[in-house]
Amino acid sequence: MSSHGPRLLVKGIRSTIGCLQTIHDLRPSACIRIVTHAHKRTYYLDSACGGAGQTQSQQSKAELISAAPGLSQRNLSAAAGSLKSQCRPMSRYDFLDPDEVEENTRKALACKNLRHFIVDPDFAQLVADHLKGDLTERKAAIFECNPGPGVLTRALLNSGAQRVIGLESDKSFLNDLQALENTLDGQLEVVHCDFFKLDPLGQGTMKPPSMYSDKLFNDLGISEVPWTADVPVKVMGIFPQRNERSILWKLVYSLFERTSVFRYGRVQLVIFMSEKEYLKLVASPGDLKKYQPLGVLWQMACDIELLRKEPWTTFVTSAKRSSLTAQKTKLPNDHLCLVRLTPRPSLFSGNLTPANGATLIMMVKQCLTKKKALLIDQLNSWSPESGAKVLNELGLLEDIRTGHVFPEEYKILFESLHQSKEFTQSWLYDETLNTQTSVVL
Repeated sequence: MSSHGPRLLVKGIRSTIGCLQTIHDLRPSACIRIVTHAHKRTYYLDSACGGAGQTQSQQSKAELISAAPGLSQRNLSAAAGSLKSQCRPMSRYDFLDPDEVEENTRKALACKNLRHFIVDPDFAQLVADHLKGDLTERKAAIFECNPGPGVLTRALLNSGAQRVIGLESDKSFLNDLQALENTLDGQLEVVHCDFFKLDPLGQGTMKPPSMYSDKLFNDLGISEVPWTADVPVKVMGIFPQRNERSILWKLVYSLFERTSVFRYGRVQLVIFMSEKEYLKLVASPGDLKKYQPLGVLWQMACDIELLRKEPWTTFVTSAKRSSLTAQKTKLPNDHLCLVRLTPRPSLFSGNLTPANGATLIMMVKQCLTKKKALLIDQLNSWSPESGAKVLNELGLLEDIRTGHVFPEEYKILFESLHQSKEFTQSWLYDETLNTQTSVVL
């Protein structure tokens, strides 16, 4: 096993980001001002927000909080009004006029399931403005998860989205969404489907909203593309808060194994998630409380960008429960964060393939079970007296602890172990097969 390649890679990672700490300047008061007039909220972007954040990527750069430069101190209702004079391609109407906030709220509160809704057209337009670069890419279809009253749906279409697929799990919203679909020229397709419950375990007949991803993609005419090709699908929505972490685990297994939606290519997620989960997702090595296997794996696989941070009060919550209300008052879980997760084209290279992706996940899990443990001890438990040699080949110190290893270094470590004759992989495969079912919803 040549030691020069991995050693140089690790040295580059350490020299670039070894002394830097990720900066999470997420002060909502510096980015958002909400003015209330007669039950109508108007949203602004503060010019100070544009420089508040920095990029967070697999190379452990600081995160990016992207505020559109042309939107500083701009009233989004005025922006929506300016769109009325523009005609969207393939549409019979120049502008899709959303319902009032009160009517959207009434529809959202009628939902019997615990969900969060965007009901204010101005805020929906603000979200769409953050995604204009995504919307103008006509090659990618947009999956909107649980559109509900369709407020964000209309904002996406008004902003130039050419193909929106509304995946709605609640039958009560289907009629209105299908009526909207019928007024358009193919820009909107409505499917009775729950994206967050795609591909459940088992086989046989599937009853909506449960569905297999291959049926969904085949029905929509979306074909597989090479992993290094452009993003074929962008998924937008709000994570269900009750099983948010389980969904993230299910998705990361699918990502590393290239199954479910990731079988079709580098599917991008643009998702509102809890602030608490987001901070764990982007935690840096050394933060032993937040630095966890799930975050390491997502940082390893994706570019992670924070687009916006929004208070819970901006959203309407149906089927409210006292436990959820109490949870929202506890920091740091008092906001939802709009996060873009883009799988890297270079993820599957070298010795990491979809066939052994689950093995990498198990390795990271084992290493971070005790974050203060020495990495050399973990290596020696897998192959006695081999730890020092491996660390030397990678250019890592013998006293490095598992909670201080960067995500990319774990990837390099796995690839080195995979091609080493000194390490057999039974120590990982057996446990991997026994634990994979635990992450299924």
